Amino acid sequence: MGAPILPCFNLAVTFFGFKPEHQVLLHNQLFDLLWAGEGRWTFDEIYTMPLRIRKLWISRINKIRSDEEIRLQEQQEKQRSGNIQRGPSKN
Repeated sequence: MGAPILPCFNLAVTFFGFKPEHQVLLHNQLFDLLWAGEGRWTFDEIYTMPLRIRKLWISRINKIRSDEEIRLQEQQEKQRSGNIQRGPSKN
């Protein structure tokens, strides 16, 4: 007689744990905080940081970046409109 047939185990994603697309989002957030933090935090500190605090820092960094982008666009518009005073041309 052959070996007994064992039932298969269902190793599909259960209630607990991250789905693959959420794992990517999590690690993107961790990388962004590490990058923008410029050495203020370690990976472990960010990974174990409470979710509310991590979201706060991410929203703050996003606001700083969007404000900077708006400021740069305003400067480019000023340059295009000709508000820059140029010295007299030498002929």
